[in-house]
Amino acid sequence: MRGLKSILTPLACFLSIIVVACTSKTSEGHHERAIKDVTERDCPVPTSIPIFISGGEFVMGQEEIYAEEGPEHIEFVGKFWMDSHEVTNQQFALFVNDTGYITVAERPVDPETLGILPENIPPSMLLPGSAVFKTPETTPEHFKDWWEYVPGASWRKPHGPNGPDMKSNDPVVHLAWDDMKAYANWKGGRIPTEAEWEYAAKADSGNYHTQPSPDLANSWQGVFPIKNDATDGFRGIAPVACFEPNSFGLYDMIGNVWEVTADYYTNSHNNEEMVHSRSPSENTTYDVIDSQFPTRVMKGGSYLCAPNYCQRYRPAARQGQDPGLGASNVGFRLVYDQFPVD
Repeated sequence: MRGLKSILTPLACFLSIIVVACTSKTSEGHHERAIKDVTERDCPVPTSIPIFISGGEFVMGQEEIYAEEGPEHIEFVGKFWMDSHEVTNQQFALFVNDTGYITVAERPVDPETLGILPENIPPSMLLPGSAVFKTPETTPEHFKDWWEYVPGASWRKPHGPNGPDMKSNDPVVHLAWDDMKAYANWKGGRIPTEAEWEYAAKADSGNYHTQPSPDLANSWQGVFPIKNDATDGFRGIAPVACFEPNSFGLYDMIGNVWEVTADYYTNSHNNEEMVHSRSPSENTTYDVIDSQFPTRVMKGGSYLCAPNYCQRYRPAARQGQDPGLGASNVGFRLVYDQFPVD
């Protein structure tokens, strides 16, 4: 569980918040929204039938917001099928019930995997658990004021052992890379490449530089991380398909939860290996925490992305995701090389 190591050191803590949230950036011209009581609305239950994506050329990346999203370049992807929504708790539960699988967050932590002397590790950090977002009770001074390693947090109990159970139609969270891969193998699919994911998210809009209103996706409205006005109807994760799909029929390609892709992460698209959808190799992946552990690209932002803090609720948005530890705002969806048959 390499991700636990990242929580145990101040430098890695600073960098891991980039992974599970997003880099700070103030949005000029952000208008105040009226604060009002919010009742989470009922959402339709979407079909689980994968959507056919014919593939083609598109402009990948974006240059004017965050450096790691550029340079823009022409990319090509072939045909594939993609889940219309993020993998839900209900879907993941079917996998667990069929296989008896135990996720990384539910397993005891082996101190040897952390490379830190056991006596230097707080006992609570050796308990099974995961990273959970917590709204600060006072004005925060540091990102660690709103992230906490919570023993007992897992996909079953997203807020920790004393919180509510998972909701069937919410995206499954608190999964490590190995958990996602195990589910994909069982389902007969795979984790999408970054190019496939971004092509599907941009759909056929033709306008790759549009900054969507955060009200059009499950994101943070208000002053992050203190006050979420929830004018979009949700203060936390929303059930899948609560917001309008894109023109391909895909839900929540921006906002709600970050979605992990198969590609290794580098800090820009300016990489010799990134030609025609080839992912950077594990040897060239950019890991600002520990070069021994490669990171994966995650896309689309989450419900924690706010105009006053970050602007990641866009198809081109990208960050590196720690493969060894899940978080309360990171999920995934699958793609298929042929139409899946149950």
